[in-house]
Amino acid sequence: MSRDTSDVLVIGGGIIGLVTAWRAAQRGLRTAVVDPEPGGGAAQVAAGMLAAVTELHYGEETLLGLNLASAERYPDFVAELEAETGLDVGFRTCGTLAVALDADDRAHLRELHALQRRCGLASEWLTGRECRRLEPLLAPGVRGGLRVDGDHQVDPRRLSGALVAACERAGVAFHRTWADRLSSVRERAAGAVLADGTEVAAEQVVLAAGSHSGRLGGVPDEVLPPVRPVKGQVVRLTVPEAYAPFLSRTVRAVVRGSHVYLVPRENGELVVGATSEELGWDTTVTAGGVYELLRDAHELVPGITELPLRETRAGLRPGSPDNAPLLGPSALPGLHLATGHYRNGVLLTPVTGDVMAALLATGELPEVARAFTPARFAPVGVS
Repeated sequence: MSRDTSDVLVIGGGIIGLVTAWRAAQRGLRTAVVDPEPGGGAAQVAAGMLAAVTELHYGEETLLGLNLASAERYPDFVAELEAETGLDVGFRTCGTLAVALDADDRAHLRELHALQRRCGLASEWLTGRECRRLEPLLAPGVRGGLRVDGDHQVDPRRLSGALVAACERAGVAFHRTWADRLSSVRERAAGAVLADGTEVAAEQVVLAAGSHSGRLGGVPDEVLPPVRPVKGQVVRLTVPEAYAPFLSRTVRAVVRGSHVYLVPRENGELVVGATSEELGWDTTVTAGGVYELLRDAHELVPGITELPLRETRAGLRPGSPDNAPLLGPSALPGLHLATGHYRNGVLLTPVTGDVMAALLATGELPEVARAFTPARFAPVGVS
């Protein structure tokens, strides 16, 4: 038996793994995290839109309920995290404006507005002129838009840094290396063997390794989560003081069939994203990806090409077959999953932490997450 023993071992130190570890430690559980770079991963690339309303897609009404539950928790979650750590996570209640650039986009946005209204969501239809009154730098060709005051933003890099600090303050142990394989004893998850050979024992294990969750050794094939990497490229620009305020809220649109968004930070950064590419584990920043983002953003806000280029990055979202997360116990006793959050990982951080901590402390999965258990992907004949 290893000397390193915990009540809970979280494999993966992205924002989902970190919030799970923090909340578990607050419940009095001895908790450890395995990750070579806690706070890294997709959070370093994500724009941090908290867009439960404007991210609504047809067929995802069940996911909407989980997204709304997490969005509702965000203000208190941020207040607690910032009070605990003294760190600002860049939470802004600035709202979102989704706009249409041509007649087809306008018709699509009208349909989305109707869906939002059927779901009881608050969004307001604006004419093109009203959109430009809110955001004067929008292109003259904007045909209309949806104003959603309840969709906000947070800075994922600051959020992940604060979660690392909160975990450290709560006594979470960090093993800064990769997990090589899951350990099992008598057909029950019992910890992990790390890349440096260390054995870490635990009463319960949480697999929260994002897009890598389906690659952990030692997990039976029928238990491995069906999670795949979806590449996203992002551009970060700097808004000089002479140009401020450039945008007052998040602006997003569909341009030639591609989604593009512009997220203005209070620190003068403007995030432009994001591509969505099914290219396996490739994280190369490409000239084509950057060009398409800047081209589409320029059609929305022509003045964007005057801004200095700060950074280009690419990351991997953890996609699942139905674009919704896997939360809860797996078919292997002692192993729980918190992965597959796809484009909603930052938004779902508060509710995921609460749900997983409740499961780890009580053995019961809260009602809000029961539609998202891994069992929905179980092979036929396996329960």
